[in-house]
Amino acid sequence: MGKASFVIRRILQLVVTLWAVGTVLFGLFRLMPGDPTSYVVSSQMTQEAREQIIASYGLDQPLHVQYIKFLENLATLQFGQSFHSNQPVTDVIATYLPNTLLLMLTAFITAYAIGITLGVLSGWYRGSRFEKNAVIVALTARSVPTFYVGLIVLWIFGANLGVIPMSGMTSLGSQQTGFWQMVFSLDFLHHLLAPALVLGFYFMGYPLLIMRSSMLEVLSEDFIDVCRAKGLKERTIMFRHAARNALLPIVTAAAIALGYAVGGSVLIETVFAWPGIGREMVRAVLRRDFPVAQGTFMVLAATIIFLNFVADLAYGYLDPRVTYD
Repeated sequence: MGKASFVIRRILQLVVTLWAVGTVLFGLFRLMPGDPTSYVVSSQMTQEAREQIIASYGLDQPLHVQYIKFLENLATLQFGQSFHSNQPVTDVIATYLPNTLLLMLTAFITAYAIGITLGVLSGWYRGSRFEKNAVIVALTARSVPTFYVGLIVLWIFGANLGVIPMSGMTSLGSQQTGFWQMVFSLDFLHHLLAPALVLGFYFMGYPLLIMRSSMLEVLSEDFIDVCRAKGLKERTIMFRHAARNALLPIVTAAAIALGYAVGGSVLIETVFAWPGIGREMVRAVLRRDFPVAQGTFMVLAATIIFLNFVADLAYGYLDPRVTYD
């Protein structure tokens, strides 16, 4: 099987996976107890007004008709209208998704910069106290739940010391007029610091452990002995030769980790009251706002699935030894 056939097959699998995720979401939200129109239909309305509102959302139609309409909207990236705000779901996603991406990318870049560096050093100084401490830190970072660390950080540095904001993305009364003006303001960076570091601490363990293992494999290769025989400095061998060749597993795993970073935004956004798509998804589920909940779930699922697809392609591109037979 050639590369083109592999790509086509993976695209078809991607489409089928998205269809399966959408079908499961459609069924789950309609099996949940309660009335999804309770937020928009008042008990004081007449029966005719209630039926008119329910019909406007298409909830008076049979389930199979609703399902077909759902798939049609999904194919055209139209997720319907919010039951709660009556806004198009695409507008809701466009409002909250950039906030999530800012938080996730900041945490991801911080985690990988620190994790890769510590992984290189721990692999190079194998058996040292530094390596043992680095592994302990990595395992702790991967084991402790992010919401628990976030609550501890808020309690110590927010409630007791008052050095970090307790919630939100900006302070009350801030005068930023545009999105980018807000992003580059000191007030925004002050609010971003704590959730980004908490999430970055959790993600840091993954690249650290992978880079350490990859470095141990590379250091056993013959070209490392050749570099030493040439008289190259140890620092040059470590970073320019060993670390560079050990980066392949990190690069391919980074795409998958980034997908899960975006998808795992729910807990950290809820703890820090960060107005992102993960927090909005939780609120939509609690309000039984089917369109918003389905739309946000689909965006997060599509992000993870697509980045897995990118990782598959990147691995074959970066490593010539990989074939598609």
